[in-house]
Amino acid sequence: MAIKSRWLPFASFSLLAEFSSAVGQEYWHCDMKRGFKRARKKEPEVMALLSQDTTPQRIGLLGQRGIYEFHQNIQLLGSVKGVRQVAALLNLEQEKSAVQERVLQILKNYHQHPILRDKQILKLDRGDEGIPNPFEVRSRNFLFKLFAAIDCIFKEPDGRLHILDFKTGKSGFDLRQGYIYLLTAQYLFPKKKAIASFYNLETCEWSEPLTAESFHLEAIQNNLAKIARKHDLEKRRYRKDPTAFNRIFPPNPDARRCFNCQFHSICNFSAWEASA
Repeated sequence: MAIKSRWLPFASFSLLAEFSSAVGQEYWHCDMKRGFKRARKKEPEVMALLSQDTTPQRIGLLGQRGIYEFHQNIQLLGSVKGVRQVAALLNLEQEKSAVQERVLQILKNYHQHPILRDKQILKLDRGDEGIPNPFEVRSRNFLFKLFAAIDCIFKEPDGRLHILDFKTGKSGFDLRQGYIYLLTAQYLFPKKKAIASFYNLETCEWSEPLTAESFHLEAIQNNLAKIARKHDLEKRRYRKDPTAFNRIFPPNPDARRCFNCQFHSICNFSAWEASA
């Protein structure tokens, strides 16, 4: 019988981004989104919304799976029918038009510029594996679990591990995520040196590789511990007094911001609903 792991507060890049947006993305921040996603996720209405991929999520998921399929059968990269065959594997014709168009362009981009071809790939996820197994981290006597979903790891000629994260859309790269990957590598591959980078499947832009000294990773770890502790306390406050939801997770209503939020249909503070 499998042994159930012990419960601990957790942290992840996703949670970090929900606490504080990347530079240039502050306009889109709303703590109430985190409240719906993290504290009320078991409520039927919230659960139903969380079970549905947003358009950006769907594009990212199918785009990454397309890369995976190309490397499952590397001959597809050299075939004039390769893009069409991968699109068929993804059942792309069943997706809505906005998703079809952008994912098809991703497949064409990668078919023309297969950045992982001839790389010594150690790990390449489909993108739909679900929540990764966490590992325990101790920071200043505070123990928490860290989740880090890694898209791809390949080996550089000099032996370093290269952690690569696939992106879609127009947003810039959030370097905090790269440093969390390097922290993860320190725990999972303690005897290996690692670098991290991002690659946008739509713009074909590859970031400069990131490296970090131990003191930098320690600072990242301490910040994640702080967030794990704070988030756990906020969830406890909500469970003790659900009527305080909007005070624990304050809203930041705006017509455009709310329109792009997956929770606007059930949010009492949605400015989009009021203006629609």
